Amino acid sequence: MNRREGDLIALALQREFDVIVHGCNCFHTMDAGVAKFIARTFPEALAADRATEHGSRTKLGTVSVAQTIRDGHEITIVNAYTQHHWRGTGRLVDYDALSTCFGLIARRFPAARIGYPMIGAGLAGGDWDEIAPMIDTALTGLDHTLVVLPS
Repeated sequence: MNRREGDLIALALQREFDVIVHGCNCFHTMDAGVAKFIARTFPEALAADRATEHGSRTKLGTVSVAQTIRDGHEITIVNAYTQHHWRGTGRLVDYDALSTCFGLIARRFPAARIGYPMIGAGLAGGDWDEIAPMIDTALTGLDHTLVVLPS
């Protein structure tokens, strides 16, 4: 897993990534965390999310995808359904769903430069020390980068 500091969205707009991935809940709610900024910058991602069934648990472990072109660069945004809902405290991220999502991403985008934040380890309450190996295993051999905000 490559790691770099920066703004995931800005880096995608600067042509650093072809695909960006973020974790989503199953209720079309992109009002917090990275999802909030993705929805604002790429309304296509929010539209792709809203085209899925609202609140369905069957979305866990699946993805919806939006493609956009900014300044001649095609960017694919992957909404990875890694948690059912966003309410409450504790661990909301579903580790099996997260692992399954990244397996799908690996098969669908094997030649892409993939960027993502610490999916599941922020508002979703997961443990990055458990999540990172899942992502790294699923994306073995691919060009993928964890992007963390500068401290």
